[in-house]
Amino acid sequence: MTSTNGIGHGRIRLFDGDGLTPAQKAIYDTVVNGPRGRMVGPLRAALHSPELADRWSKLGEYLRYKTSLSPVQSELAILVTARHWSSDTEWAIHADIARVVGLDSGIIEAIRRCITPPFTDPDQALIYEYARQLLQTGHVSGEIYNLLHKRFEDVWLVELTALIGYYSMVAMTLNAHSIPRPHNSRESLLPIGGEPSRLPEISPDAIGALFAGNSLSRVADVQPAE
Repeated sequence: MTSTNGIGHGRIRLFDGDGLTPAQKAIYDTVVNGPRGRMVGPLRAALHSPELADRWSKLGEYLRYKTSLSPVQSELAILVTARHWSSDTEWAIHADIARVVGLDSGIIEAIRRCITPPFTDPDQALIYEYARQLLQTGHVSGEIYNLLHKRFEDVWLVELTALIGYYSMVAMTLNAHSIPRPHNSRESLLPIGGEPSRLPEISPDAIGALFAGNSLSRVADVQPAE
């Protein structure tokens, strides 16, 4: 029986470098010799369609490595996306990266558990809430949007939104095909069934308190979301 939680062999053939067509091999070599350094995650499935995999790889490389977001900002948005879609493989890959680039471990664990993260940086709280709203409702409130727009340029907002959309596609692909997470990762969302699936809101008032220098724990409920 194939697992649906990101652990196992997947529901379709997942390419690892062997038995590739020339078109697949060209893309595989580009990926493993590029900044990713290895073929993991959704590209293992996308490689069934070399043209799709080629375009997917280029878009993903740009959004992960070349946007105006800092690495911490990017990984925070990706973790919110992974948690929303309960994508164990996306979480396993990016929780490791988030720790390396410097995202606070308490924030990572809170997102994993679907409780209010202990943000001290108001920009991180805004990114979290922007991503949470967009993923859970398909929209972003004018208040949150305007707060971010005062802090960052138009291109930053466009790239943040594209990042969230791209990693939603990644999460769906990983989940649908049960693409396994890296064997060397200790990070996991499991057991998914015992945890809430919706992240809690951080209100504009709570974010304003962060800008005023107060701790988020003083103004936000830290209990799991309903």
